[in-house]
Amino acid sequence: MARPSFVSLLFFIHALLVFTRTCCFGLSKSQPHSEKPHHRHGVAFFIFGDSYLDAGNNNYINTSTLDQANFRPYGETYFKFPTGRFSDGRLMSDFIAEYAHRPLIPPFLQPGFHQYPGGANFASSGAGALVETFQGSVIDLKTQLRNYKKVETWFRHKLGDAEAKMTLSRAVYLFNIGTNDYMSPFLIDSPIFKSHSHSEYVGMVIGNLTTIIQEIYAGGGRKFGFINLPRLGCLPGLRIIKPENNGSCLEEVSSLARLHNQALFKVLRKLGSQLKGFKYSLYDLNHSLRQRTRHPSKYGFKEGKSACCGTGQFRGVFSCGGKRIVKEFELCQNPNEYVFWDSFHLTDKVYSQLAHEMWSGEGDYKPLGLYNLKDLFRDL
Repeated sequence: MARPSFVSLLFFIHALLVFTRTCCFGLSKSQPHSEKPHHRHGVAFFIFGDSYLDAGNNNYINTSTLDQANFRPYGETYFKFPTGRFSDGRLMSDFIAEYAHRPLIPPFLQPGFHQYPGGANFASSGAGALVETFQGSVIDLKTQLRNYKKVETWFRHKLGDAEAKMTLSRAVYLFNIGTNDYMSPFLIDSPIFKSHSHSEYVGMVIGNLTTIIQEIYAGGGRKFGFINLPRLGCLPGLRIIKPENNGSCLEEVSSLARLHNQALFKVLRKLGSQLKGFKYSLYDLNHSLRQRTRHPSKYGFKEGKSACCGTGQFRGVFSCGGKRIVKEFELCQNPNEYVFWDSFHLTDKVYSQLAHEMWSGEGDYKPLGLYNLKDLFRDL
């Protein structure tokens, strides 16, 4: 009998090792269904809010192009095609997912997306904390919670109640909400805004958000990230609302955002003292964006007031892409030179900078909470 060659012997040993690992230790590419999702996918990431975080849910609802960004030139810088994100590229939540070694978190309504171990994005462009905000055209925060409850049920079915609650307690829940609640009364008729004082109206917005937080907490959620509101009246699309202001910021909207930020800060401190294990990060978008609009060159930009895409003064007319009410639009040559992408939203480059601050706590702003997002994803 011929002796086996050295190469043949090595091949036999290699095959034996592969067989042993696959059969005896469960390390084949096809993982068993009994494996716990959080072991395989890390800390889950759930995203709620509006267009600053919407990764494309509005692509799949019956709405108008005012609340959609699934056409060019949206997405041109990074994805090279429109995804439904209101940016030339990525959003803050996309960068946060990358920092946390997560894949991009898919929109909950994306067809074929039925497995949620890594989390889900429920945000909807145009959404508010109030059901009445752009009602019928967006997925309001209460409905976003209902969608989350479906995912919560999926975890309980997959893992059982105790293990699901533990998995959800390790997850991070990111919120950006309120902008549309305060902008919409200046863009369309709002009976609910007219029938309440400013402080009462802000109280309703914060009250609805608080209810959502408490619902998620009751289901096991413990780690939350929040983003406060910028000076809304200084967005290009609101600078042009009153021509008599000659391009000045619309102070009436900015004052509502200021009241919101004060109330949000207080309610989070209160929840932190009342709810056992409740941990939160509060990012000061108000300060960080104001610095970039006032001192763009300090952060690597050339233009801090006008948008890259739109028309009219400051390119504040919401026409980017030519598929909305006004068809004419101009597009800058290099979005990376601009703070604002369109009349209301930011560029990929800005979102990248903001996400870095949110994640690390670094930057020339004062953190408003005990934790940054990096702390929360560390599974404290």
